[in-house]
Amino acid sequence: MYNTLLLPDLRLMIIENDEKAMQEFCEVLFPAVTAELLAELPPTDALTVLSQCPLERRAEIFGYLPLGFQITLVENMDRKPLSRLVQEMAADDRVDLLEKLDPNQVETLLPLIAQAERADIRRLLSYPEGSAGSIMTTEYASLPKSITVGEAFDRLRLQAPDRETIYYIYIIDDRRQLLGFISMRKLILAKPQQLLSEIMRNDVIYVKVDDDDEFVANELNRYGFIAIPVVDTENRLVGIVTHDDAADVLREEAEEDQHRLAAVEPLDDSYFSTSVFVLAQKRGFWLLFLLGASVFTAWVLQFFQGSGERGWIIMFLPLVMASGGNAGSQSAALVISALARDHARLRVIGTFHILTRELSLSLILGGTVASISFFCAWLLTGAIAPAIVVSTTVLLVVVMAAVTGAAMPIVIQSFDADPAYMSTPLIAAIVDVIGVIIYFNVAYLVFGNLPA
Repeated sequence: MYNTLLLPDLRLMIIENDEKAMQEFCEVLFPAVTAELLAELPPTDALTVLSQCPLERRAEIFGYLPLGFQITLVENMDRKPLSRLVQEMAADDRVDLLEKLDPNQVETLLPLIAQAERADIRRLLSYPEGSAGSIMTTEYASLPKSITVGEAFDRLRLQAPDRETIYYIYIIDDRRQLLGFISMRKLILAKPQQLLSEIMRNDVIYVKVDDDDEFVANELNRYGFIAIPVVDTENRLVGIVTHDDAADVLREEAEEDQHRLAAVEPLDDSYFSTSVFVLAQKRGFWLLFLLGASVFTAWVLQFFQGSGERGWIIMFLPLVMASGGNAGSQSAALVISALARDHARLRVIGTFHILTRELSLSLILGGTVASISFFCAWLLTGAIAPAIVVSTTVLLVVVMAAVTGAAMPIVIQSFDADPAYMSTPLIAAIVDVIGVIIYFNVAYLVFGNLPA
């Protein structure tokens, strides 16, 4: 809703260079809503709007932008404003960004950042991808156990502005070893003169810095924590993983599993932010691999059905059906995942844009698979005409399947139903029926009548 109502006004502000209006736009809306709107603008326009925000607000909005869009903006920014922005960002958000940048670009950027943040960035970047260390933040609240509750509040007032969460306060010693924790609720209810050592909990549930990020996310989910502490090999507190980062990990893992089940290599960015050529690469490998299996099936059928005029129609039927079913399942899985993740963006981009993307993508994939199918059919039958029928059908079926697989979840959602009802087996079944009809009609057009 925000996108439809506010985007025209925002574009008008940029055209008129209304700096005051752009500043108010950044400050009035919730940062995530502002980021959602900016992501629909060209990078130069988005930077124009962000440049009118106070630095702290700019960093907050920037953290909500899709990672791919963040990288595009970084490529259009000067080093000095970029360094100030990176320095102001949340520790985990800026590490996510820097991990995706060229290492040389990172090395030229780091000297412009304050020493404390620079050391923190280098430490977080050193942890392997997919580990607890790679998703944790160092912005946590910590206190010694020897102070009173009243003194704790005084210290927390100083820490709070720079901490991601202060709901849990971790108790550490001089060597930063984790001794226990206190919830903010318990701290508020305690008497001001009580020592933290008297009210803290010693049974801390924690994870190791090299634990798998999916394990960490599941631990957070299992115990219902807002955050979980991360310790090194010597039990020293090095960071925390918050519930929002854990949710991102679980969502990404679920999407990867969903994509792999549909024979698609997991995407590095969202479906809407991934180019057609990258999508073709992610999907093309598996389509070609599955095509090889279908060609093998045709070769086996040749022994039972024969290779004469009557035999080749049935022989290549599994190949035609598999090509369509696989392409349709891929499209359905990607669009269902995108709708679940970026439904608001669909309202701006529009169904036509998605179907156009899928049509372009299917022509690339279909053309590639059809070319290989032509040579395989020619080799197995020794005739050009059957090869033309098979390759033409494969092209048409892949295009039809991809567009159908993308359209049906959107249609289902337009009726306020769950697009996941359009499961990949259902898409494959629908595409198989249409694919058989296309196959026999193409054969009829090429031969004038179906081979007897």
